[in-house]
Amino acid sequence: MQEFYLYNTLSRSKEPLDPLEPGHVRFYGCGPTVYDYAHIGNYRAYVVMDLLRRCLGLNGFKVTQVVNLTDVDDKTINGAANAGKPLAEYTEPYIEAFFEDLDALRIERAEHYPRATGHIREIIELIGRLERNGLTYRSGDSVYFRIADFKGYGRLSRLDTSGIKAGARVDVDSYDKEDLRDFVLWKGRKDENVGWESPFGCGRPGWHVECSAMSMKYLGETLDIHCGGVDLIFPHHENEIAQSEGATGKPFVRCWLHWEHLMVEGRKMSKSLGNYYTFRDLLEKGHKPTAIRYILLSTHYRSQLNFTFDALAAAASAVERLRDFKRRLENYRPAAAAQGEPLTWCADRFRQALADDLSISTALASLFDFVREVNSLIDAGSLSESSRSRALEELALCDRVLDVLAPDGRDEIDRVEYVEKLVEERKRARKARDFARADEIRDELAAMGIALEDSPEGTHWKKKT
Repeated sequence: MQEFYLYNTLSRSKEPLDPLEPGHVRFYGCGPTVYDYAHIGNYRAYVVMDLLRRCLGLNGFKVTQVVNLTDVDDKTINGAANAGKPLAEYTEPYIEAFFEDLDALRIERAEHYPRATGHIREIIELIGRLERNGLTYRSGDSVYFRIADFKGYGRLSRLDTSGIKAGARVDVDSYDKEDLRDFVLWKGRKDENVGWESPFGCGRPGWHVECSAMSMKYLGETLDIHCGGVDLIFPHHENEIAQSEGATGKPFVRCWLHWEHLMVEGRKMSKSLGNYYTFRDLLEKGHKPTAIRYILLSTHYRSQLNFTFDALAAAASAVERLRDFKRRLENYRPAAAAQGEPLTWCADRFRQALADDLSISTALASLFDFVREVNSLIDAGSLSESSRSRALEELALCDRVLDVLAPDGRDEIDRVEYVEKLVEERKRARKARDFARADEIRDELAAMGIALEDSPEGTHWKKKT
């Protein structure tokens, strides 16, 4: 297993990944607040997490991933109240839409998607630990974290905490950057219709404490990686460190990974500017999910992504170029005399680039250099059969990360038909004892997240979970 490097926001340096359990990476990513349909900036986050997950797998790591669903906070409660619906009835359609969009974008499912409302007991227990450690105080039925009593507060965001004012506190779930005030762990119920009984009184959790409780339940008290956007460094991730380490006395996260914002035509995305797009908006405009996936992953995560429709068209062209290359390889039949020429194989370079802080631009450059080189050999009729087979293998390996080669559809119909076509082709290949082609098809389906089950009754397929 080669070294795998990531940029750690805490140290402001690139470091070799060193999971607590050798070969097994446990990572947490901040998921959606389910009060509306997610926008393309949100989906950049989930595509980056998918890229990280797939790159870890490509480099031999076992992965356990957790992505939370914030289904109780100021936004969801206000949205439910305005809609005149119970909280769960209001959030459920947005949760269902989130998973539908993940599938359309071919984002591999995490092992756990915990909902905050399903972990009230763990949240209450965590607040109780902080109380026993003397890091909280109460005001009415609310409980606050006293940041002045936590040594090292501000080290992730590198904020100057000398201006903390005793007794200043904030009740909302998000607040202004560099607004150093004690944050709420448990909000006593006032005018809200949402609440749970607790030792502190009837109320509901603050946003920050939800992530700490859920991440530690599924991944342990020290995580290998914690992901999120740069906008979450303060206050959200700073507060997560304080409440987690304040409860356990252990380091909370070994590597903090943050991605930059998505801009639209060079400006911050905003409904008031008319440049706010959900993933579903783009589908309604006729854009393909794989083109959207490609544009969201093709810029390095620590660089701002400037989303433009010209760039989206270029992404669609790049995807089609890769598909054309695959079809050309599949249809090419070398002349018997073709001996081949030396090729610069791309798979190792592709993998090595991604193991260097997910350097996707370098990885894609190596892939397209390879496409040009192989195409020139096909044009000259000098690509050998063994090189053709290996080129397909190299392309399939790269697509284990990119996942753009299978055809699109406005829904899953085309994808299902394509899978079934490949399954039937594999059956014919096995019947003809062309086991090499049968194995190629199995590998291609595996790269698409499809598992095959052979039995005396026939072959069945299913999505990997």
